[in-house]
Parts: sequence; structure tokens; C-alpha cells
Amino acid sequence: MPEITIVGLGPAGLSLLPAENQRLLQRAERLILRTERHPAAEELRSREVPYTSLDHHYDQAPVFDKLYAGLAEAVLQAAMDGPVVYAVPGHPLFGEESVRLLLHAAQERGLTTRVVPGPSFVDVVAPALVAVGEVPDWSQWQVVDGAALQSVTWDTGRPTLIFQVDDLPAASHVKIVLLEEYPDDFPACIVRHAGQPGREAVTRVALYELDRPAAGVYDHLTTVYLPALAAERRRPGFREFVELVATLRSPEGCPWDREQTYQSLKRFVLEEAYEVLEAVDSEDPAKLADELGDLMLQVLMYSQFAREDGFFDIRDVMANTVDKLVRRHPHVFGGVAVEGSDEVLRNWDAIKRQEKPERESVLDGVPKELPALMKAMEVSKRVVRVGFEWPSLDDVFAKLDEEFAELKAELPEQDRGKLEGEIGDLLFTIVNVARWLKIDPEEALRRMVERFGRRFREVERLAAEAGRPLDQMDIHALDQLWDQAKLNIS
Repeated sequence: MPEITIVGLGPAGLSLLPAENQRLLQRAERLILRTERHPAAEELRSREVPYTSLDHHYDQAPVFDKLYAGLAEAVLQAAMDGPVVYAVPGHPLFGEESVRLLLHAAQERGLTTRVVPGPSFVDVVAPALVAVGEVPDWSQWQVVDGAALQSVTWDTGRPTLIFQVDDLPAASHVKIVLLEEYPDDFPACIVRHAGQPGREAVTRVALYELDRPAAGVYDHLTTVYLPALAAERRRPGFREFVELVATLRSPEGCPWDREQTYQSLKRFVLEEAYEVLEAVDSEDPAKLADELGDLMLQVLMYSQFAREDGFFDIRDVMANTVDKLVRRHPHVFGGVAVEGSDEVLRNWDAIKRQEKPERESVLDGVPKELPALMKAMEVSKRVVRVGFEWPSLDDVFAKLDEEFAELKAELPEQDRGKLEGEIGDLLFTIVNVARWLKIDPEEALRRMVERFGRRFREVERLAAEAGRPLDQMDIHALDQLWDQAKLNIS
């Protein structure tokens, strides 16, 4: 006899169980029930079948992960003293995390196990739904754990059963997650005590009522059913986005999209990125969502080009990025301890150097197409990380004064090449001042230009209001308008 026999109790009473299950339950020398909150447990008590239950673990465990691990360990410890029968609701291999953990642990410890299947809750919920006129496409069924609903992916276009909706807080959680994908008036069925004659009940409610009085009382024998959401009512997801781009590039798609190449889209990537920045500054969430979608379209277009050429697809892009982020965050996903963001950046650079040993210089990999100020900032940051740095901010300001003096000294000669060089030196030194002050020079200049633009438009408005063309005003008058514009526009 195996050290551990895992038996399914089915979804209702003992009468629904195969004869082998009933025999094992009633003749077990040591029977352990995961929970007494089950109709089969009530019948075992009435037949005076001795057992112990693990219900006390539910009160002691702080989270479900600890709970399931504790249940598995309790059974393993019991098996050290001889063979045990562990009985769980439904089918042992269907939605039973404690069984999964138990099987892995038993294998590691060299214990023999046997799984004796029982009917699952689906076997009785499906007929209960048919009885009230719900007849979905059975081949499309999907079953989701209500406790894990937020962390799994399911298809709203398929009929869905949600189990472990055993109390009102669980129902509220399920409702909140579902309302992100379904309309609030979407019909739902609440199935209670399926397979128990005289107790089985199906309640229809709108999704928003799932935790309202109309839904009734939830318990451990409650399942929520949602029919498939019609295509025209579905909220498009990432998969639909990818498929749409593929369609646009197909022979039946858009002529313009089919003509695009890696090179032709380069300018659109830059344009969309800058429009995202503009949307961020606008503090308009709807505009930001719109612009992020346009930027993501460029990513999907490039991924589709590569897919057509047999290089990679969007799944490879995502997988590579996930691997890279995990690898470069050992302080989050590994055992590395850090004291702050500066150490995080040093570790990041060290990991990147290990990943790309072919790079000979710390400046290798700085994108050539970066805007000049951004490129200067990136170069400055990189050389500083290897110790090429001024001792203090005062020394940086001294360098700034030096560069101003050198620029002025070149003015009499009017040598364009030398003047360009001195202005470049001056700008690069200003970038280093910004770095010391933890200010992004690109962002600072962009905001300044936008502010200047708003104020100059105000100057134009004030001049037009006074009936005076700007090109006919002297600098004193223009300065007065500028001062007024600065008061009007922050």
C-alpha cells in the first residue's frame, strides 16, 4: 500500500463517488480530510467513519501560499507513522494546490503516492446550468481560480467557471477584477450546492450585483459562471493588437502599411516618442493613453517586420526583456543586497559589461541618434562611473567660467570652427552642471523653450491688443511687453 493515497471526495455527497473511493474512505486506518466543510464529510460522520481534518490550518496560516504548504507538510508528517488516506473536495488534481505540493514533496522524500480521482465540481455545475437554460459551447470551457483571478489570463470570448468564490469578500474581489474586462450589466450565474438534491440553486444577477444582496449568500460550494462575451462587446487586448498589425501588413491589408520598412518607420518612432513626452507634460491621462498606443504600434510594426523576415517576433522581444530585467535586478530577484539607487546603477553597469564583453570602451553602446543634449548627458554619466569626475560642484563652475573666457577670447578672430568648438565645450560643461544638480538638461531646455513660446505668444497677443505690429516696435517697447507677458504667463 502506498504511504499516501489521495482520494477525491467529489463535489457533493458520497453517492456521486465511484465504489473505489467509497471503499477507501470507509476502510482507511487513518483518514485525513482537507476540510470538514463538505457534504461527503457530513455523511462520513453520520456513518461514524473516523477521520481527522486540517481545518485548523485555515485559521493559523497568514496567506494561502503558507496554508497550502502547511497542509501538504501535515500529511507528509502523518505518513511518517504509516500509510494515510488524504481526502480532498472534488478531483484531487483539479484546483487542489495542497495536492500538487504534496506530490512534489513526497517524490523528493521517496514516499510512494497514489491518486484516486473523483468527480470535479464541473461535473455537477454543468448540468445545473443546463437545467436553467444555459447551454454554452462545452468545448470552449475555461475554469479559473477566483483567488488567483488577478494574476492569470483568461479569454472573455469563452464561457468561464470561477471556483473558490466562497464568501462575500471573495465575491467582491472577483467582481472588481471582472469589471475590468466585462460590462457592468453582463449576466452572471451563481451556482450553489450543485449535485445536491433539494439544495442546488442557480441565481442570475448582473455582474455589478455579484456582491450585492441580490446575489445571496456565498459558501464553499459556490461557483460563478459567465457566458462568452460577444466579440463586439469585448475589450481588445494585446493579442488582438498584435493580430491587427499582422492583418495590416497582410496582402489583404493596408497598402501604406505594406510599403513600410525598417528605415521608413524610424522618423515615426521619434515623433511618437516625443508626443508621449508632450502628453506627459499635458497631465491629460486620455491623451497619454492615446500616445502610448501610437508608440506601441511602432514596436509591433518592427516586430512584425522581423517576424515576416524570420528573425524574431513580439514574443521574443518580451521574453528577452523579461530575462534582461530579471538578470539586471539581482537585488530584487536574487540575493544581492544594495544600499541605494547609486549602487543599483553600478551593479547594472557591471552586469551590462558582462553581457557585452565585446565592448572595449565605456562609451560603446551610446546611441548615435540621440539628441545632442541627451547624448552629452549619457556620455558624462558613463565616464563619471569610472572615476573621470571633478572633485566638487565648485570645480565644475570653475570649468564653466574657464569655458566662457575661452569663448570670449575667440570672438575677435571670428574663426567659425574654433567658435563652434568653444560653444560645444561650454554646452558640455553646462550639461555636467546639470548632472551634478540631478537635472535632466534635455528636459530643462525643452521646458524652457515651451515656456518661452507661451510667453512670446502672449507678447504677440498684447501687441495685437494694442494695435502695434511687433516688427515696428523698438527693443524697449518689446522688453516692456515681455515683462508683462512674464507676469501673465508663469
